[in-house]
Amino acid sequence: MAGYGIDDVPHVELNPDEIAALNAADQAQASLMAEAVIQVAEDDTVIGPMSKLEAHQGSGHFHRAFSVLLFNTNGEMLLQQRSSDKVTFPSVWANACCSHPLHSPEEMEENDAMGVKRAAIRKLEQELGIDPSTISTNDMTFMSKMRYAARMNSEWIEREVDHIIVMCADVDIAPNPNEVANTMWVSQEELEAMLLEERPPEEAIAPWFRCIAARVMQPTWWASYNDQKALVELADDLIHDMGDITYMLPGAEGADLLTAIMEVKPLIEQRIETSLRASRHERLGDAMMHLIEGGGKRMRATLPWLVGKAVGDTHSGLFDIGAAIETVHNFTLVHDDIMDDDEIRRGRNAVHIEYGLPTAINAGDAMLAIAFERLVQAENLEPEDVAPLVNRIAWMVRRVSEGQQLDIEFEDRLEVSEEDYLEMIEGKTAVMFWICAEIGARISGADEEVIQLMADWGKALGLCFQLMDDVIDVLSDSETLGKPAGSDIAQGKRTLMIIHALRQPDGPVKQRLLAVLGEGESVEPDALADGLAALAELGSVDYARNMAEDFHRQAHACLDRLEDNPALRALRELTDFQLARLH
Repeated sequence: MAGYGIDDVPHVELNPDEIAALNAADQAQASLMAEAVIQVAEDDTVIGPMSKLEAHQGSGHFHRAFSVLLFNTNGEMLLQQRSSDKVTFPSVWANACCSHPLHSPEEMEENDAMGVKRAAIRKLEQELGIDPSTISTNDMTFMSKMRYAARMNSEWIEREVDHIIVMCADVDIAPNPNEVANTMWVSQEELEAMLLEERPPEEAIAPWFRCIAARVMQPTWWASYNDQKALVELADDLIHDMGDITYMLPGAEGADLLTAIMEVKPLIEQRIETSLRASRHERLGDAMMHLIEGGGKRMRATLPWLVGKAVGDTHSGLFDIGAAIETVHNFTLVHDDIMDDDEIRRGRNAVHIEYGLPTAINAGDAMLAIAFERLVQAENLEPEDVAPLVNRIAWMVRRVSEGQQLDIEFEDRLEVSEEDYLEMIEGKTAVMFWICAEIGARISGADEEVIQLMADWGKALGLCFQLMDDVIDVLSDSETLGKPAGSDIAQGKRTLMIIHALRQPDGPVKQRLLAVLGEGESVEPDALADGLAALAELGSVDYARNMAEDFHRQAHACLDRLEDNPALRALRELTDFQLARLH
């Protein structure tokens, strides 16, 4: 199948927008982006066909891949430099052949990895011109699997469950220049030297191959390159979790916040649903899932992963931690809505409205327990890390409860100081950002200085977030908020704006605010709107906004102390998130 076209292999018809996205690409390579690759779950379970473009564009999707490590009888390994015409990862150096099996019966056969072996023969011919009659699947030994993500830039990403194959054959190669720019045979020592070199972006080593060579491949593979029996003994059934390895590519560009969240949001939500749906009582499970199904940005849930990418090494255990924290967060929302007598959350009935007060309380209690179950079962954690992690999350929950209790008590107190308010929002809101960032840094292997720096960033971010949330409550409409606009004022909540307003001299403007403050549902919409206007006229909205901007600057100052890397883009956009909502 040398030089095959898209009509010769399983493919997916691209829509006009997808075709337009490839207008600037080499047309031969662009046409191959319609190939039907195999979308898989994290455990390599087949989901279905997907175009190569969809699998690699934007947030991407996990798909099945293979990497062939081709040795000659002298014990040298063949490397290829990908063509500059490639849509993804052009010009990088990698192993002899790295590509995808396609969604066809022949290339999906899993027994003895036969499907990926057949795909490898197809691609060895198509890329390197290796005559398929000179090699056989019998020459190939399946060694292991590796799961990773590596972003090239804001548009293109690799997210693969990579099947690693070793073969030894003296072959004649005639590289396809549209696929391969250069080749070389290297010894073990020469490859090790390459891995240690500082190489320019146009000569970079592909992140996935760097992981294979440095983390998965053992020296014994080299020693046994021409001994299939020995290789079989060295093989394993594992999926080695490499996490996000974007930082291994010189010149890589990070994704925007939304794309970075969407890379992992479905993986975290799947964990949440698995945990909450495990209840033996269907109504309880439905109640626990009610807010989750209502959507949400999942910023807290994805924060350990986003921080981990910026300061260390990531792995799937961060998804379990994020799922646990998101479950805790939603537990607090269920109970908050009960305590605040709020009927709407995320544009739908609050849990206690939809399922009744007793079930809502019970669902919240169960969610807290389930969060800790998920936490102690997190993947890839060292046993000695579990107890400190549980302790830190438990402390976070306690601080959230203390913050909520202060919030409750403030409604009956005539005098609430700024210090009281900041203590309350530190517990009720900021502590979750703080602990998420701290844990993400710690679990990813950052040193103590960076861990503290990210904790400080998370705390400043959380304080900014809550202050701006209060401001947004008075400046946005009900449809945007997903709850009644100005509800905090009607309920008499002592936000920083109210604290500032109550300190102002008595007068007609202040009286307009007092006329609606704490009056609850009896307040007419026009009166509430006038009270909100009075709050702005007293300078209280600007006062709160200015303090939020101070915390915003503190958060950015923390990020400024980190070494620049692609993952910082998402953290900076998250730092700006609440302020951006007002513009």
